[in-house]
Amino acid sequence: MRAFMVEKYGGEAGMRAVDLPDPQVGADDVLVKIHAAGVNPLDLRIRNGDFKTFLPYRLPLVLGHDLAGTVVRVGPSVTRFAVGDEVYARPDKDRIGTFAELIAVHQDDLAPKPATLTMAEAASLPLVALTAWQALVERAHVQPGHKVLIHAGAGGLGSIAVQLAKALGAQVATTVSTAKTDLARDLGADVVVDYRTQDFEEVLDGYDVVLDSLGGENLAKSLRVLKPAGTAISVAGPPDPAFARELGLNPFLRLAMTALSFKTRRDAKRHGVTYSFLFMKASGDQLRELTPLIDAGKVRPVVDRVFPFDETLQAMEYVEKGRAKAGKVVVSMT
Repeated sequence: MRAFMVEKYGGEAGMRAVDLPDPQVGADDVLVKIHAAGVNPLDLRIRNGDFKTFLPYRLPLVLGHDLAGTVVRVGPSVTRFAVGDEVYARPDKDRIGTFAELIAVHQDDLAPKPATLTMAEAASLPLVALTAWQALVERAHVQPGHKVLIHAGAGGLGSIAVQLAKALGAQVATTVSTAKTDLARDLGADVVVDYRTQDFEEVLDGYDVVLDSLGGENLAKSLRVLKPAGTAISVAGPPDPAFARELGLNPFLRLAMTALSFKTRRDAKRHGVTYSFLFMKASGDQLRELTPLIDAGKVRPVVDRVFPFDETLQAMEYVEKGRAKAGKVVVSMT
């Protein structure tokens, strides 16, 4: 099979197209012919070695965290899928590799592709949709009437999180650039803050939940717009001790993460709120829960551009240089 492989950390020079043996299929695995794969900032960060301390991927490595495709083989213990099924998934973090023609995925991480979506649209969703679900439903327990702030509401994660929060009955605010205010409103945002002309800390207050995808000063200010007992969840802030425990890291790395997040956790405590770092997990069951919202049009994919598979490197460069206007970038095998 053809795949794009990282052979050394850092930039495009470390990544190239190669021919590899077809994946081995375990008893609970489903072999999927990939039709389309989403491109995420996470792919860039892993390629650059940003997470190698606590996600020790071994090089060479095939990147890619989203897929939509067709089942071509199933392991002997597979009960949920059959050859010919159309599926989508975010493979487990230890089994990534969707920038390829084939991938073996555990059946628990797969879900039937929403009937209303194309393969490219479906491939844009799993990582960001699962991140939004795990932040807003699992951790924040968003309920009707809650006030939720979603940063970067026109981005890959933000565009889905805004829609999900609205579907959960929340009052939703988001931050976007001037050119994307209409899109944010179309996605369901009740309050749209143009970060080029407004400071969200000055116009927002009393929020139950903030979902932060920017980190840094943006996260620090987010703590101050929460009401007492509110929750800030970040996918870009410093990893916290709970994340270190979840990964089963050694005491040295646990201590390092505790130190990295100390200031943020201290500031959160001073404001009477909580801070939580989120690194999403694969879940076919959660994708199944999202599917009715997708097929009903309550959560719709936002795809900026689709590149052919042979231009995967160009697609990653397009994302890295911030050229995407809104939503996700996808590579298509067909």
